[in-house]
Amino acid sequence: MTEKPKISMYWASSCGGCEIALVNINEKIIDLDANFDFMFCPCLLDTKKSDVKELPDEDIFITFFNGGIRTKENEEMAHLLRKKSKILIAFGSCAYEGCIPALANLFSKNELFNTVYTDNFTIDNPLNVLPVPKSAVPEGEIEIPQFCDALKTLSQVVDVDYFIPGCPPESKQIWNVIELVISGASLPAKGSVIGAGASSVCVECDRKKEEKKIKKIYRNYEIIPEKEKCLLEQGLICMGIATRDGCGALCPKVNMPCTGCYGPPEGVLDQGAKMVSALGSIINVDRIKGLDDEKITEKINEVIESIPDPAGLFYKYSLADSILRRKVNI
Repeated sequence: MTEKPKISMYWASSCGGCEIALVNINEKIIDLDANFDFMFCPCLLDTKKSDVKELPDEDIFITFFNGGIRTKENEEMAHLLRKKSKILIAFGSCAYEGCIPALANLFSKNELFNTVYTDNFTIDNPLNVLPVPKSAVPEGEIEIPQFCDALKTLSQVVDVDYFIPGCPPESKQIWNVIELVISGASLPAKGSVIGAGASSVCVECDRKKEEKKIKKIYRNYEIIPEKEKCLLEQGLICMGIATRDGCGALCPKVNMPCTGCYGPPEGVLDQGAKMVSALGSIINVDRIKGLDDEKITEKINEVIESIPDPAGLFYKYSLADSILRRKVNI
């Protein structure tokens, strides 16, 4: 009997939704098992890291690596699984772009620790005790993974073959990738984004699109949007114009703006910058008569200042992979 190719999945710094997305391929999990030996997944299987270390290099055919690199343990596992895997896939937005955990890059490690362990109404820590990599206890020495200065994407640490976007990836897209491998068809060029499209969510969205000119930006709770009109044209920040297609425009279909979880479209370097540029072109100040440049600037600033958290809005999923990446301490 021919040995089935091995497949693995690892969970780094993320929420765990990617594992659920894989299970959500439902009965196709039987086909996955029929074609692969699912041999390493810490949240599902009892395979040890030592078992992986003993494998020959590239013995694992595919590894789905989800989560950003925030600790030394994450980094160690990234290097190990890169070495042991023929194909390493950055699976989901955290591994691909950093996602929501990467918003912590807007703060220093010390600021994060102070918020979590000392300057916090729910914490009783009068001695201001902070985690350290090694602690002596009567039973011996306890070691925990070292917390890195910033979260990195998987490709910023090791060489990555492919990227599957999404928070989490859509189950149908996951299966499309697995089916492609099972069929023996030629895989895309290394470094490609797979399990998604190349254009923007607007291509998949069937809302009516007309001239985009807005005078005011609304937060989601402030209005009930029309169900057929483009959400951006109604003053809601819909990131669809700056987000890769492939999800099926699920959020706009239920009257909610796209938040950008599939990352930038093909050819776009910085998702947040793309969205800011789009907004700059649609704020309606050119029709305001009798205003000089200073007044027009004030009007633009009024609209922009109505966005309470620009970084969290425009870079919710892509900060670590953007031009900005992180806060720099001077």
